[in-house]
Amino acid sequence: MEGGSTDRESIGSGTKNSSTSSGSRSHKCKEFLRRFVDSDILSANLEEWLEEFAGCDAPAFELPFELIDLQKFDYALEGVSFQQLIRMPSAVYASTSGALEAATYLAVEDFLHASVKGLWEAFWSQDEPMPFYVTCVYDANLKFYQAEKAIANGKLGGLCATGILLKNPRHPHGKWDDILQLALVRPDIGNLQEKSDHKPSLSVIGEALFYAVRILLSRSLSTNASLTVNSAFVLLVDSQYGGVLKVEGDLTKLEFGASNVYECAAEWIRNYSQIAVSPIDRIWNDLGNANWGDIGALQLLFATFHSIIQIAGLPKNSIEDLAADHSSRLQIRRAERQLGDTRINGNGLFRLQQRSVTPEIVEVQEESRNVESEKPMKLEVGSVLWLEDSNLQKGYHINEILTDEETPYYIASPVEDQGKTLFLYVGSHPSQLESAWEDMKLWYQVQRQTKILNIMKQKGLSSKYLPHLNASGRMVHPGQCQRPTSGGNCSHPWCGTLILVTSPVGKTVADMVRDGQFGPNEAIRCCHDCLSALSTAASAGIRHGDIRPENVICVTAGLRRPHFVLLGWGHAILEDRDRPAMNLHFSSTYALQEGKLCSASDAESLVYLLYFCFGGELPELDSIEGALQWRETSWSKRFIQQKLGDISAVVKAFADYVDSLCGTPYPMDYEIWLRSWIKVFLFMGYFVAADPQIQNYRYIYKIHQTKEEDGGIGKRKE
Repeated sequence: MEGGSTDRESIGSGTKNSSTSSGSRSHKCKEFLRRFVDSDILSANLEEWLEEFAGCDAPAFELPFELIDLQKFDYALEGVSFQQLIRMPSAVYASTSGALEAATYLAVEDFLHASVKGLWEAFWSQDEPMPFYVTCVYDANLKFYQAEKAIANGKLGGLCATGILLKNPRHPHGKWDDILQLALVRPDIGNLQEKSDHKPSLSVIGEALFYAVRILLSRSLSTNASLTVNSAFVLLVDSQYGGVLKVEGDLTKLEFGASNVYECAAEWIRNYSQIAVSPIDRIWNDLGNANWGDIGALQLLFATFHSIIQIAGLPKNSIEDLAADHSSRLQIRRAERQLGDTRINGNGLFRLQQRSVTPEIVEVQEESRNVESEKPMKLEVGSVLWLEDSNLQKGYHINEILTDEETPYYIASPVEDQGKTLFLYVGSHPSQLESAWEDMKLWYQVQRQTKILNIMKQKGLSSKYLPHLNASGRMVHPGQCQRPTSGGNCSHPWCGTLILVTSPVGKTVADMVRDGQFGPNEAIRCCHDCLSALSTAASAGIRHGDIRPENVICVTAGLRRPHFVLLGWGHAILEDRDRPAMNLHFSSTYALQEGKLCSASDAESLVYLLYFCFGGELPELDSIEGALQWRETSWSKRFIQQKLGDISAVVKAFADYVDSLCGTPYPMDYEIWLRSWIKVFLFMGYFVAADPQIQNYRYIYKIHQTKEEDGGIGKRKE
């Protein structure tokens, strides 16, 4: 396949045919092509016809692909890795500068190269070299130039399209009948995205029809008998959106003899062609990363797939065969969720069967309680609180009173070191430990979190992203304690109240979002740091179970680089009988459905946290059913992935990965994502790559390429 059709000649060189009439028609076709060079004239001839279509109530054109076919294609691509691209300039920074336009053409070249390479290796051959290359078309003479060469020679303004071509050693500069597919880069493609039918403008459609007809006519002159000549795809893209136009028809009905080639072409288009136009959908996010798994990118990839078939023939691996793996994986997952066996998931034992055990918290019947509730404890700023920790008394000065939804906690300083700040939590008095929700919150916040942090300490878990247990013990109340020597508490209302002291201290993510201090850099850092904390805890079989914005803090004091710490371990899962916290917005799907966690539950909650923090819409929810419906809709329509794609390609890929694991017993692979974020941190400069002042996109891209030797992160990993 390498090198393409070596026996082809250029359009103007002539071909020998056995029939005089065929030779005459071939000659007329070449002459027609020689004069058919101005897209504006063809568009003018089609203007009234296109406007009639646009004025109809019915859809102007058919769709090139059915949604069910795109879904099957998406399943087939589950195991295919596409290179993450990072240099499409964002529309946010759109300008008329030449540097921005140059970066756009370079980015489109990269996108097409990654597309055709990924599809060739997935469906045709991983061993044979890819027989295609990407280049641009120059408007003045309709010849081919690499974007970099055109930019260097000052011909950027004359570039009109970017194409995928078959390699041809006899014509290394490119031929029109070697074109698989063209992409028109036009700044107004996305302007129609929010209009009635999400279709491109009539002028863009007219221009795309011009190039489609040129491709079809050029193929009709080729001597390659296997080449499909009756249909062609043209991609329509800008820096964020894209769509597909397909033209199909019998070229033998195109009249070559008339003097006006544009009228002839318009006549053929109106009467003898079938035109299909896809809806305009998003392809690139705000950072310039290709969202490979979204509908817009799938349409472009599917068009490229069909274009390869037209030149290379049917693939060795069919879509049905690759998509079937998705169905079998799905059936295996469903079967495993219904079985009662025990599996190892990398985060400790995860038992799928229901077990009848005594829960950690036993509900006390109403009639058995006759303890009078004491008034809740009130601490004020300036108070000094003492606790007994291992027969030592430690004093803490209350500096600030905070609240986590309904339960208070404090920022305090040790009496002996006023410059140090710590979090201090005060639990309920043992006599107040009833089923009232606020008291249970205190129990989880203090008693159970103390237990979890002690277990972490005993197991030697150490990470700057986990809270550190500084002290825990009973409160020392004023006056003489009359506590019995055998245990228990005296009559003082504060006797026996437990206190937990932890470090470090920081600002919660909830407060950062409210104050407008949580941006893309913070989101990437937060995701990495929380995953690191979860990975460390998972190594000892501990899962968090209560990830939400109030349980993540940003630590800045005395640090050159801020980092995030995952708090709120009171609901952590140690064994199968433990139950996670229920939060309609942030709990995982499996937690809401089953009342427990699967391997990916904490990661799923982290995705919801990032979605909220970056401005994602969280609806009003009043039931578990409504919460589950919101999750199903958001994942299936890719609302979450699209929003997270605006933060980073890695965060978007991580969300796709979590989506593929939701509700399954498959292990959560933390290490691959932590390694990916290390690469991002080494390459943090790409956050400014979309700034119009940063013009050297090519250099930035090449640096990133050297760091992504594994070919980038795939859209999904099993």
